[in-house]
Amino acid sequence: MRRALRVARRGWGWTAPNPLVGAVVVRDGQVVGEGWHAAYGGPHAEVMALAAAGARARGADLYVTLEPCTHHGKTPPCTDAIIGAGIARVIVAVEDPNPQARGGIAVLRAAGIAVTAGVEREAAAELNAPFLFAHRDPSRPFVTLKLAVSADGKLAPADRTRTQLTGPAAMRAVHRLRAGADAIAVGMGTAIADDPQLTVRHGRRPRVAPVRIVFGSPDHLPTAGALVRTAARRPTWVVANGTADPSEATERSVPTGAPATAAGPEDGVRVLCAPTLAGQLERLRAAGIRHLLVEGGAALAGSLLDAGLVDRLVIFQAPVLLGAGAISAPPGPSSAGGRPPEGWRLVSRRVLGADVESVWAPVDR
Repeated sequence: MRRALRVARRGWGWTAPNPLVGAVVVRDGQVVGEGWHAAYGGPHAEVMALAAAGARARGADLYVTLEPCTHHGKTPPCTDAIIGAGIARVIVAVEDPNPQARGGIAVLRAAGIAVTAGVEREAAAELNAPFLFAHRDPSRPFVTLKLAVSADGKLAPADRTRTQLTGPAAMRAVHRLRAGADAIAVGMGTAIADDPQLTVRHGRRPRVAPVRIVFGSPDHLPTAGALVRTAARRPTWVVANGTADPSEATERSVPTGAPATAAGPEDGVRVLCAPTLAGQLERLRAAGIRHLLVEGGAALAGSLLDAGLVDRLVIFQAPVLLGAGAISAPPGPSSAGGRPPEGWRLVSRRVLGADVESVWAPVDR
């Protein structure tokens, strides 16, 4: 199953809105075939693994990271392929929450195939946390908050100058995170101070480029910035405070009478409005954003944490000190000195060059 989980990651950035899935066929203690869901609309992992195994699949065991599907979507049901191949036993990591696709375990058992469920369940659920969340709570996106902090828990120097805290390995990891998200967001202060591109520029490019999102007033988004200059080529949205009156429009373009320093409608910048942060996330989910990666700044990060709207917190900690007066990270794992703070659990930790990446989740999610 751990091998199946590893091969599943090969579809990173290419399967959404489908999950990452890996499958391994084992006969007489030997791997005779493996496969993964490589791209949305393409063959599923089980079908690829069975094809690789060929006739050796008959009487073999199939390990799969997600319950095999039962419905006709872009491809036929995986349960049909498993039954037709003569598989004797199926080992499943986690059940499929999708009401259209789930039920594969029952179908396989009804066909006389032995099924074991729950092997490496926690790891499989973490691999597809945004997918599982989308079916558990479809009202808002799964939110991953990424922060780069110094050894003393600071985000930036006191003068707010743009500072690259982490090294190349951490940078590559951040771009991989971007490739797995539907959208990348920052606060307006970060958009102005850092002039970010919010694109995937390292590693394998995703199937669909993430939407670039800025939280704040559209009147403050500089027309000379990279986001506006490239908005005609890459989706760029501003999420702003707006009316609570449902009879009034909650989506618009930036008005033509906006100040000269603001983005105009000709720039292709889409504006979504809602009166609260929770409402703004709901607007994003309604617009098709299932997984939102937030990269700062401090005010936006703090607001999301305070509202309990962060599902994963990814901290890249660099071995540098920014000292007194520097901008502090929001309260939480980033300021806990590596100790589990109240309400959070450590999901993983790894060394990336001179930096340390830690992933945290709320204890109830």
